[in-house]
Amino acid sequence: MDLAEVSARLLVASLMTIIIRGTAWTQPAPAGPPAVGIVEATRRPITETSEFIGRIEAINRVNVVARVTAFLEKRLFVEGAEIKTGDQLYHLERGPFEADLESKQAQVAQLQATLENAKLTTERARTLLGGPAGQQSTYDAAIANQRSLEAQVQAAQAQVEASRINLDYTVISAPINGKIGRTAVTEGNVVSPSSGVLTTIVSQDPMYVTFPVPLRQGLELRERYGPKGGLEAVVIRLRLPDGRMFGQAGKLNFVDNTIAQNTDTVTVRGEIANPILRAPSAAGVTVHELTDGEFVTVVLEGVEPIEVLAIPRSAVLSDQQGDYVLTVGSGNKAEQHRIKLGQSTPTIAAVISGLSAGDKVIVEGLQRARPGQIVAPGPASPLILSDMKAATGDAGPSGKATDTKP
Repeated sequence: MDLAEVSARLLVASLMTIIIRGTAWTQPAPAGPPAVGIVEATRRPITETSEFIGRIEAINRVNVVARVTAFLEKRLFVEGAEIKTGDQLYHLERGPFEADLESKQAQVAQLQATLENAKLTTERARTLLGGPAGQQSTYDAAIANQRSLEAQVQAAQAQVEASRINLDYTVISAPINGKIGRTAVTEGNVVSPSSGVLTTIVSQDPMYVTFPVPLRQGLELRERYGPKGGLEAVVIRLRLPDGRMFGQAGKLNFVDNTIAQNTDTVTVRGEIANPILRAPSAAGVTVHELTDGEFVTVVLEGVEPIEVLAIPRSAVLSDQQGDYVLTVGSGNKAEQHRIKLGQSTPTIAAVISGLSAGDKVIVEGLQRARPGQIVAPGPASPLILSDMKAATGDAGPSGKATDTKP
């Protein structure tokens, strides 16, 4: 073997050594247990809520109609404005009714004069009864004539009152406080009781909200709140069509006494304040948040919070068998627990069964943990802990549990 061949072999051996060592250096070290964030399952106060679709209804609603037949001379209101009881809305032609009233009053005056003369005749006949010229029949006839005239006077006075009422009907006034709609008839048209609705007035504050409750859910609500005070154990809050929560709370005041056969629901009604949003405009037009006929989401909320075993909603996983969570057990092994959920909030899940207080629930790193696998547990991030406290009332308003499932 010559020197060149020996050198080549030494070079190849050196290169192989370098490649083998380099490969060994690039191999990663064995990985440790996956890190996970945990939260202890604890009992926390949570407010039970149920949601329904409802409709706003005015407490008072009046369709204004004409009571007499006459020309419409003047409209006195601004369409869409707030009005008070007694405010004048329309003026009808008064002339014919004034003339009719004067005619009826004249008839009363004429009959009263005739009655006065009849009274004198009766008195004269009574005086003559004691003398030879007196006759009982004359006196009886005078008495009958007087009483007939008295009845005629009463009938004529009733006619006067009817004419005065008709004259008063030529001024159409608001019977309630509320917001008035558009007018259906303009000046110069003839209106009558058969003309239909001239305009509509709906009260504004407070308002009703009615909503159907499925019978099965109604029985659950009765079981839940009946022992706590029934209708007094809940308050009403409204979610507006744009997603905002209405700033006022209301109370239930009525549950219908029949079940709708076509929907198997019972109608429930509540009352809620509807204050003015801002001062009336120069024309007197006001704006309220709630409008008669508006669809809203009704949130039925328990007055007293209840204690539930609470965990973050993000810790709940689901498969074909149902809901489950992963916990950290002895030896830091991940364990699977099948759970049953109750009412929950967007951030908190209320656990009815499957967990115990103090169980360490994995809420972060779930994608890296498997049942039976050893994990490296640590506290969950401060954001999750703060959200959980805020949702259950530890750091803000009480959590509101809805009937929706995760």
